[in-house]
Amino acid sequence: MCIRDRYTREKGIRFKQGFGMTEFGPGIFALAPEDAIRKAGSIGRPNFYVDARIVDEDNNFLGPDQEGELVLKGPSYCSGYCGDPAASAAAVDARGYFHTGDVARYDAEGYFTIVDRKKDMYISGGENVYPAEIEKALYEHPAVLMCAVIGLPDAKWGEVGRACVVLKPGMTAGEAELLDFMAARLARYKVPRSVVFRPGLPISAAGKILKRELREEYIV
Repeated sequence: MCIRDRYTREKGIRFKQGFGMTEFGPGIFALAPEDAIRKAGSIGRPNFYVDARIVDEDNNFLGPDQEGELVLKGPSYCSGYCGDPAASAAAVDARGYFHTGDVARYDAEGYFTIVDRKKDMYISGGENVYPAEIEKALYEHPAVLMCAVIGLPDAKWGEVGRACVVLKPGMTAGEAELLDFMAARLARYKVPRSVVFRPGLPISAAGKILKRELREEYIV
C-alpha cells in the first residue's frame, strides 16, 4: 500500500494534487481530492482559462488516449523568455499554443497524464520508448536507490536503452537480475539493452537528474 492510500485510510487525509510550470502558471492542472485514488497518476483537469491539448509531430490535435506533446493556451502564459526573443517565438505555434515539451495523454473524462519529457524519449526499432516508464519499473526493485534510462546510438535499432543505476547502501544486484526484473514488467522492446552501476548520477541545483550529461558520458 502506498503512502497516499495509507494516510487516506488511517488519518482520513485527502490529497489534492496539481501541476504547473514556470512559463505557464502558477497552476495549470488540478486533481481534486475525491479523484486522488480513482485517478492516481493523473495530473487532473485543466484549471479555469487554460486550454490544454495534445498534438502529434505535425501539430495536429489528438483525441483521448493518444500520446503526444502537451500544448497550452491562456492568459496565464508568461510574456516570453528574458533576453531571448528567438526562444520565445519558437515556443508558441501559429495558433497561439505554448509547446511544453512534455509527452502526455488525456482520457475520455478529460483527465491528463504526463508520460515523459519529449527530449528524453528515444526511438528503438521504430518504437517510441519513454524512460519514465522504465525507471518506474526499476524503482520497484528493493536494491535500486536512483536510476536514469537514456537512449544510445545503435547501428541496428537506431537507439537502445541503457539503465544507469545507483544501488542502496549495503545492497547488491547484478545486470542480469535487473534486466530480468524489467522484462517481467515491460514490453520486450522497452527493456534496456544494458545496465551500468554508478556511485551517483549528475544532479542539477534543482535536484533533477541531468540526462543530457549522462548520455554524453557514454557516447564515444
